[in-house]
Order: sequence, then structure tokens, then C-alpha cells
Amino acid sequence: MTGSILDVADLGVTFRTETGEVPAVRGVSLTVAPGETLALVGESGSGKSTVALAAMGLLPGNARVTGRAAIGGTDIVGAGPGAGAAVDLSTLRGRTASMVFQEPATALDPLTRVGAQIVEVIRNHRSVSRSAARQEAVELLRRVGIPDPAQRATAYPFQLSGGQRQRVVIAMAIANNPSLLIADEPTTALDVTVQAEILDLLRDLAADTGTGVLLVTHNMGVVADFADRVAVMLSGEIVETGPVEQVLLRPEHEYTQRLLAAVPRLAVAEQGETAGTPPAASTEPAAEGSAGESVVQLRDVSVVFGRGGRAVRALDRVSIEVRAGETVGLVGESGSGKSTAARVALGLIAPSAGTVSLFGADLRRTRGRSRRRLRAGIGVVLQDPVASLDARMSVAECVAEPLRVHRSMSGRQRRSRVEEVLDRVRLPRALADRAPRELSGGQRQRVSLARALVLDPRLLVADEPTSALDVSVQQSVLEVIAELQAELGFACLFVSHDLAVVQRFAARVVVLRAGRIEEQGSTGRTLLHPETDYTRRLLAAVPVPDPAVQRRRRAARQAVAGAGA
Repeated sequence: MTGSILDVADLGVTFRTETGEVPAVRGVSLTVAPGETLALVGESGSGKSTVALAAMGLLPGNARVTGRAAIGGTDIVGAGPGAGAAVDLSTLRGRTASMVFQEPATALDPLTRVGAQIVEVIRNHRSVSRSAARQEAVELLRRVGIPDPAQRATAYPFQLSGGQRQRVVIAMAIANNPSLLIADEPTTALDVTVQAEILDLLRDLAADTGTGVLLVTHNMGVVADFADRVAVMLSGEIVETGPVEQVLLRPEHEYTQRLLAAVPRLAVAEQGETAGTPPAASTEPAAEGSAGESVVQLRDVSVVFGRGGRAVRALDRVSIEVRAGETVGLVGESGSGKSTAARVALGLIAPSAGTVSLFGADLRRTRGRSRRRLRAGIGVVLQDPVASLDARMSVAECVAEPLRVHRSMSGRQRRSRVEEVLDRVRLPRALADRAPRELSGGQRQRVSLARALVLDPRLLVADEPTSALDVSVQQSVLEVIAELQAELGFACLFVSHDLAVVQRFAARVVVLRAGRIEEQGSTGRTLLHPETDYTRRLLAAVPVPDPAVQRRRRAARQAVAGAGA
């Protein structure tokens, strides 16, 4: 135990279910030293998050745990009956160790202002006055990159973007300078510039306070940028471990090699050097100008939320068009207006000015059954699969719901269609009768995709559809979308902060900043030869899965940021 803040030895976790016992983790051993970052990587369902939850003592009641997991010498799970029962986990969590969860929507109280939630974490572990804790909360929000932190501290979680909610969760996790930070996909919902800032923040925290970090992630660029060591998990076991340079550049296990081969690599011309070359795949974007008729068009659209001095202009004279068979990527920082533009295209937000045309019809003038028929031609994949799937329904019921609303079909016909679309998104049919909570994050996102495709839509609006997916599943899902797009000819409005995925998948790209279009054009021209400093800054912040190249890119980015400060 000497020298380790986290010590996991021969950990085994088995879940008792109605259909029998399911082994999730088998014989896992790992350590994290003070100031060290260990990245735990692997595909969805490999057991990464289960190890993290076991280390914090947060496994559900149907979990049977063997082995040992200790934080700072305190046994959390124990090996014998009653071991660890006397441990005051409420004191340990948030003070000695804290955790950043994968889905910020479920980690935050929707009825409490975000500043008050941070204040509660501070005052639960330290004798601090309420006013001092409020000041600390505002400063923490500033540290994690929340704009106008004093005002945002008074906001409720639903008033923040997905990336801003994740930053709030990180602020709560680091509020008491823990000795161990367990971060389960901490940058999944963040745009690349904020991701880079958060990784810099966590890196400084580890260096300044000696905080050890267990990083659970599927983003190999983040691993290259942040981790000291890497442990690769497959089917509940660690199959390879070693220094980050060794594992990412000279992988020994066939599974690790396959994972790295699936990573989308951003191609950027930078000081005569290419950070990566996108591998050949069926998701290669179509040539500009090869698309068909206009499917959705926003013309000079503006969206203003609120009135008077508190009004927020979310979109300012934005014009976007997506044609049949074409994929248009919307990129930009969190709060740039990407998701707002997508919701305008869906008819969920009425523009304050401008017009929206969907399948040739003016949405503002369409009502009743006509509007319903238009919406039947749209499939939607939202950013948060937990919030978009009804927890009371089975997977089959979630996927079949659009069929019940828009199609006259028998129960047998709906079931057959559900199984067909589950096959298309490469999910086993056996999952159809499970509840969404019984699936991994990546599996839930694929269920959301199946639900979006079940009506064979003419337009697919995908808001961060691959943010919760590991790299191999991400590759297969993008291939599925591309195959179906080639077969059905639907248009795709693709909202993402992952520029490597956009470069690989979209024919055109629109770069948004503060509600305005910064630049747009073919993906190859815009992302390889950007015209604006803002786009160049976005590209510079993208981590690449090569530790040596990433160190040079990070140093160059920090030098530019320092010169501009």
C-alpha cells in the first residue's frame, strides 16, 4: 500500500439479476500513486465504470464484491463479511476522494441552483461560512471555464448547456482538493477548447496538490494528453497495462491494437506537420455538390430567449441548408448555438426572426396534421441517452414508440421492426426486453439511434450522437448511419464537438461562435485550411492519440494562449 492513494487488488464484481449472475469484473488489480494519472480504457461494457464505482463504494445492492479496494489505506469494499462497514464513506467521499460521473444530467439536482449545490459540497466537509462558500463556488465555476460565473451560480441545471453542466460537476469534485479524483468520462460532454482547459486544470491540480487521478475514458486523445499509465480492459479483465507511450505507440495485445485502429484521427496541417490522417472507411464524406433537393433550410434565423436586459441572443441571423443525402456538421464551443440551431430545424424552438423550411414547407405556417406528418419524417438522436429514454419502458417499447404514434401496425409487426432496427445498429435482439438502466452508456446511445431510425426518416438530426460511445462502437455506428444514408438518401444535421468525427463523416461544416456563423464550407477546406483564428484555435485544442505529438501540440497551444493573454 505504501506510495499509493488507490490500491485495488484482485477485485471481482458479480451482479445478481433476475436471469442469473452476471460477472462484470474479474481479478482486477491496479494502483494509483499521488500525483499520477492512470487511464482505464476499453469498450462499453468492459467493466471500467464498475471498477470506479467499486472503489468509491457506490455499487448497487445486487453487486457481490470480492477482493480489495482501498483509498489512502482505508478499505472500501473489504474481503470479509462486514469489512468496511464501519468506514465513514460520507466523510471520505468529497474530501479524500471524489468522483466526476459520466452523465451530468443525473449527477445534479434539477431543483437546486448550481451554486447552492457546490456550496453544499464545500460546507459538508469544511467549517466555512455560507457567504465564504458562495464566493468559493463562484471562483470554482470561473476555474472550470463557466462564463459569467456569478450569474451562472444562480442558474438551475436545465438552464445550462450539456458542457456547462459537466463543468459544474467537475467544480463540485475538486471543491475540497481531494487526494484521489475518479473521473468517469469527465470530458465527454465538453467541446475541445473547454476539454483542453479542463485537462490543464486537472493536470495542475495533480501537480500542485499531489492528487491522484483514475481516468475512465474511451477518448484515446485524452489518454495521450493526460495519462501517465494506461490499463486496457476487456470483458472485465485487464489485458494490457504500461506507460502511456508504450501502450499507445507500441501496443502488444491484439485488442489494444484493434481499439487504436478504430480511433478517428484529425488531419490538420500545422507548421508543416500532420497530426493524423483519417483512416479509410465507408464513412468518407460525399463530395460537395453531390447532394439532392433541399430538406431543411434556415434563412437568417435569430433566436432570443428572455426579454429586456436579461435577454440572451442564442442565434443571430444564421443561415444553414441541408440537402438529401448530405451530412452537414455543426461545430463550435459549448453555448455557441449548435443545439439551438438543431432544435429550430426540428420545429421545437420558434425563431424570433427568419424562416425555417422543412421538406419544402414553411414550419411557421404549418399546423395540426400537416405538421405532424412533417415530423414523422424526422429522426432525432439527443446528446443524453438517459434523459431521452423513458426509464419505465423496455428497450423495445422505447424504440417502438414512434411507430405507435405515426404508423398503424400490429404488435407483432412493431416487434419485428424493432428487432430489425436493433440489428442495424448492431445491438443483440436479447436486449429488447431489458430496461434502459440495465444497459451501458454506449448501448443506451445505440438504442436512441435505433429509435431515431425506426421510421426510415428523411432527415436525421444527431446532437452529439457518438459522445457516449467508445471508439470501436463509434466507428460501427457511424458506418451504420453512412450505410443507411446511402440506402435511404436521408439528410443528416450532425451536431458535434468531435472535429475528427465531423471531418470523417460530414461533407460540409458550419462553425458557430456565440450564435453566429464564423465560417462554413466543405469539410476538407474548412478544417484543413481554416480562414479564422477561432477555427484554428478549435483545431489546435483537439488531442491526438500520440503522446509525443500531443505534447508538442499542447505546448504550442499554451504558448499561443500565453502570448494572447
